[in-house]
Amino acid sequence: MKRTNYCGDVTASLLGTKQTLCGWVNSYRNHGGVLFIDLRDRSGICQVVVEPSKPFFNEASAVRNEYVLQVTGTVQRRIEGAVNKNMKTGEIEVVADEFKVLNTSIPLPFDVDKSRAVAEEIRLKYRYLDLRNPKMFANLLLRHRIAQAARRYLDANGFLEVETPILTRSTPEGARDYLVPSRVHHGEFYALPQSPQMFKQTLMASGIDRYFQLARCFRDEDLRADRQPEHTQIDMEMSFVTIDDIHEMVEGLMKEIFKTAGKELKTPFPKLSFHDAMEKYGSDKPDLRYTLEMKNVNEIFKNTGFKVFKDILTANGAIRALRGEKGAAYSRGHLDKLTELVKKNGAKGLVWIKVKDGKFEGPSAKFFTEEELKAVQSAVCAQDGDIIFIGSDVKLHTCQIFMGALRKELVKELPQLSDWAFVWITNFPLLEYIPEEDRWDAAHNPFTAPLEEDLPNLEKDPASIRSYQFDLVLNGNELASGSVRNCRREVQERILALMKHSKEEAARRFGMLLNALEAGAPPHGGIGLGLDRITALLAGEESIREVIAFPKTAQAVCPLTESPNTVDDIQLKELGISITKE
Repeated sequence: MKRTNYCGDVTASLLGTKQTLCGWVNSYRNHGGVLFIDLRDRSGICQVVVEPSKPFFNEASAVRNEYVLQVTGTVQRRIEGAVNKNMKTGEIEVVADEFKVLNTSIPLPFDVDKSRAVAEEIRLKYRYLDLRNPKMFANLLLRHRIAQAARRYLDANGFLEVETPILTRSTPEGARDYLVPSRVHHGEFYALPQSPQMFKQTLMASGIDRYFQLARCFRDEDLRADRQPEHTQIDMEMSFVTIDDIHEMVEGLMKEIFKTAGKELKTPFPKLSFHDAMEKYGSDKPDLRYTLEMKNVNEIFKNTGFKVFKDILTANGAIRALRGEKGAAYSRGHLDKLTELVKKNGAKGLVWIKVKDGKFEGPSAKFFTEEELKAVQSAVCAQDGDIIFIGSDVKLHTCQIFMGALRKELVKELPQLSDWAFVWITNFPLLEYIPEEDRWDAAHNPFTAPLEEDLPNLEKDPASIRSYQFDLVLNGNELASGSVRNCRREVQERILALMKHSKEEAARRFGMLLNALEAGAPPHGGIGLGLDRITALLAGEESIREVIAFPKTAQAVCPLTESPNTVDDIQLKELGISITKE
């Protein structure tokens, strides 16, 4: 070994010992002929002292930032006044007896310790430099510890880590597949898995009973700010379990994961049906660090003279209200911005009424009776100095969505009740209608089981069918999605038929799983937890790119490798592919 210790581990406990350190020059300075070098590795920084009497003093004086050094020397206590109490190694220094430059460095495009302030495109182009930043290393170390905690916990609970194929068949449900052409079979393609879904269900039919893997998943999705074309999920599946069993297992896993970051969680997590989440918060990913709830005020306005609301209720639409705490002080400009926000989310407009000095103010107040205004004030618990927002639409879902977007904006000004607010969202709709294709599609996962009591109405009223689908939400972020699956082929085929898959088409696309289901598949269910998102939240990062070693940009480009890229004509010829340029 070239070194005896990491730089950050050399403390006062090693006083008087000889240590060999290796690392990068973080900074250097010459004080009165004595050279001080801050040597950095992944563990931290150690101060190296090179005295002018040493034969290598001139060589050491020539080093620059990011030179790679090997230094052997004696650990001694820093002189009084030179101690840095903010550093783990701040009490000591290593006086060099041997000194070797292992490699030099060209002038770099940015300082490593300031890389986080550099434009992301530049950071990703020089990712090997960016990752030298202590914060970036800390993020990767946290990710490693989370992964190991997951492995330990799942192993202790009887799970087997099983790898599933990366090259598989295309089943274009949900996002688009990444396709891989076959050289041996011209005109035929593999697909990279969007998830190991069918394989892990097949493993349940195989008697594996409990499976997990840190699965790589690939989705050719439209570009979004914080999505990656490839991501990692902690993927699990269990046999002979109920939805509560899955929740309990995942809650235990989350406790272990959070413990690695020095944080304690209280379990069980609360549960909220999809219906209630949309009604109260206008979102299936509600941030429950805040208590603000949307209120149904249809009844208050059932006899209103305000034509807009009257027409909405005649069409069986929805009217919902929100309290804006201390919103009576909002400027007209601020209110215009909030109105634009709801319009971007589907609203045609927004009614607002200020409560000031016991009176109701605003351009819309004159359209309502005193009784109506007092009733809606009571409904949302508005106090003097608050503002009342009222939204309406002929479609309930549209009203919920734009009022949910408004809530998300309003809570930014409210105090948090807690640092971590987990919630299970349950009983999602099984299906959603696609009018332009005149068919039903899976609201989440096409293999999710419907609630047993809803099953008789599957074909009669598909929109009403609730499912055993659930999401785990933390602070308004979806961390995981899972469900209890269909274990009976006939039920799965009925669902696929509503999605306009004939038996022949279903067999062609999903035959592997369908065949396994009718060969004695046990009741089973599972979940996939987003490792990237969990790590980002625990690291206090806004973007998952900060916790992935080599991420893509928001445009799905890797500046480091300059991919995607063109390939040689000979490679295309071998694959039987020709490129048509538009």
